[in-house]
Amino acid sequence: MSEKRMSSSKKHSLKGLMLQVAKELLEAEEIEKKEERKRYMEEHCPTLSNPSSKQELQELCKELHAKIEAVDEERYILEHKAIMVVNEVKDLNIKIVDLKGKFKKPPLKKVRMSADAMLQALLGSKHKVSMDLRANLKQVKKEVKEETADVGDWRKNVEDKAGMDGRKKMFEGEA
Repeated sequence: MSEKRMSSSKKHSLKGLMLQVAKELLEAEEIEKKEERKRYMEEHCPTLSNPSSKQELQELCKELHAKIEAVDEERYILEHKAIMVVNEVKDLNIKIVDLKGKFKKPPLKKVRMSADAMLQALLGSKHKVSMDLRANLKQVKKEVKEETADVGDWRKNVEDKAGMDGRKKMFEGEA
């Protein structure tokens, strides 16, 4: 399988085209956001008419206050819901930490225990199970090899091994 590699000039031109397309998409998205904001403002915020009389001005103020109260009430409700959600998340996190803490495994220590004691710990003190593992093993007698070599006088031993005759005797003795 031979893979053809792209030349560096072609790579750079493709990279440039990709960047250009991305730039155009970002610009189009920004323009769309501005238009959407403008439409929203036109729908929700009608043009303000300057009242000519005192009574019209008072009615406009009453309308604005009513809208402000409605928005404040909605903001309060949303804020209250957000606080409740945050508190619930905190409570759940505390429960998670508690559950993790309850089942934390302690570091185990090595304990020397006989098989009988282990079975008694597992089965409880009611069950008396005697498990002597050594009872079923075969008895093996150790045979002691005794070297019956007369050492005698060490000087004689050294003299026998001295010279060529001694070396010859050593080799003959081993064979």
